[in-house]
Amino acid sequence: MQWVIGACGALIVAGAAYYKQSLSLSGMLAALIMGTVYFGAGNAFWFGILLLFFISSSLLSKLHHEDKAELELTYDKTGRRDAGQVFANGGIGMVVVLLNALYPLEIWEFLFVGVMATVTSDTWATEIGTLSRRPPRSVLTGKVLPTGASGGVSLTGSLAAAGGGILIGAASWLLQLAAGMPDRSFILLTLAGLFGGVAGAFTDSILGATVQQMNRCTVCGREVEGSRHCGAATVQARGWQRMNNDAVNLFSSIFGGVVALLIGSLV
Repeated sequence: MQWVIGACGALIVAGAAYYKQSLSLSGMLAALIMGTVYFGAGNAFWFGILLLFFISSSLLSKLHHEDKAELELTYDKTGRRDAGQVFANGGIGMVVVLLNALYPLEIWEFLFVGVMATVTSDTWATEIGTLSRRPPRSVLTGKVLPTGASGGVSLTGSLAAAGGGILIGAASWLLQLAAGMPDRSFILLTLAGLFGGVAGAFTDSILGATVQQMNRCTVCGREVEGSRHCGAATVQARGWQRMNNDAVNLFSSIFGGVVALLIGSLV
């Protein structure tokens, strides 16, 4: 019955997101699978955190959307999230849910909080940081970069990342109580979300500044993520082949999860 409830809940959320054009068809199917597993193999704690990430990121993506229209042209994927983006953000969390179902351990909870805090912090930093009046700076050199440039950070974006991490950490405590799970320390879970989220978000920026594949537009010369810009094919400018934004999200969320796990081991 729990799997049926999870499937129904996931269908409602994913279907609504598809209707609102937040998800593509492949993204909706991926979200349906993911949501079913999160609730079926887990409970309200795991599913609730996934839902919190998804709803908050979807709402923020609509924030001053008209101001982000030109910037989105430089991204590899824009608008509706596809299956690759859905699994890049929630796939590691789904694996942790399944591991916890097979081998129930407290460590999975902290690892999960860090993973989901990372994807939330990174999304908040991107969506809010790009609206900052001050241009971002390179996370490595401090050099001023164009708004939205890979590897760029700003004070506004960093504060947003911290806010996203705190939200996931604090909400995880409430969701554990709601799910009837053992009571963990509120402070510890909040710190795990904060430090895991911020560490993961900065890792995302560092990877974006070093190994993420970036291409150059052959028309305007701008460095972009996408394979096309200005109506023409782009050429690789730097980074590793196939180390796209989805791969960067995946690796950074793992690091954020490890940081949260280390915070959890303090007790």
